[in-house]
Amino acid sequence: MLRILSRRQGRLEPAYALLLLPALAVYVLFFVYPAASTFYFSFTNWSDVHPRHVSFVGWRNYRAIFQEDIYVTGIRNTLTYAVISTILINALAIPLAAALNHRFRTRALLRSVFFMPAVFSPLIIGFLWSYLYSTSDFGLINRGLVSLGIGKINFLGDSDIAIYAVILTQVWQWVGYNMVIYLANLQSINPEYYEAAKLDGAGPMQSFGRITLPLLAPAITFCTVTVMISGLKVFDIVYSLTSGGPGHATETIVSLMVKKGLGEGFYAFGSAFGIVFVAMVGIITYLQLRLVKLWGNR
Repeated sequence: MLRILSRRQGRLEPAYALLLLPALAVYVLFFVYPAASTFYFSFTNWSDVHPRHVSFVGWRNYRAIFQEDIYVTGIRNTLTYAVISTILINALAIPLAAALNHRFRTRALLRSVFFMPAVFSPLIIGFLWSYLYSTSDFGLINRGLVSLGIGKINFLGDSDIAIYAVILTQVWQWVGYNMVIYLANLQSINPEYYEAAKLDGAGPMQSFGRITLPLLAPAITFCTVTVMISGLKVFDIVYSLTSGGPGHATETIVSLMVKKGLGEGFYAFGSAFGIVFVAMVGIITYLQLRLVKLWGNR
């Protein structure tokens, strides 16, 4: 039988430490090594043009990211998508969860209806909404607008509104998912808080602002951070709806990484874009967590 060291010694039994080696090997092989290689190749000229004769080029790839309009557009679109979708999804999910937390006959059915879009793949949602947005005769949204006398709107073909049309599809898909998380948090709140507030003369809005929102802080932290990170990584819905068009108006960081880094063979440039992406996600997530923590401590 293996000899087990005392917990008071604060040391890990070597025999048990060996059990960590397979997981550690997988982690190093599939995460640490690729991440270190990506960082290294981001400072080189590795591409299909230079597949073997790879040389060090310093910060050239990183400078190009912020000097060329297409990449600046991708960064701007990614931030726009992430910020607007985070605000809209959570702003709609919280009151929707509060409404469906009340007892009425069809609440179970309505919860299922609102949650259902989250079950489908973003690719399926993209193809579905491409039909809804279509300016052809089968486009349901434009048919409705024409019947109202407004006229057709080219949602996915107008560079000024295409990114917002993409955002709308994801708000529709993920509001129900986040609603379920807020519902779980709401059901853990003691009803006695609301009874005491009612005895003190507080109305529904005052109870919501003074009791519900502060006690929803854990769910708000989780939902805002996860939605923000998902927004920064957006690719599949953009690919299925617009493929980055029209005229790169809906390109994102990940779509440009795929196109430039893999599709066109500029591997070093794609690596640099990936490092910028990771740094941006880390900074935004840290700032977001700090802001939520400050709000929760009020």
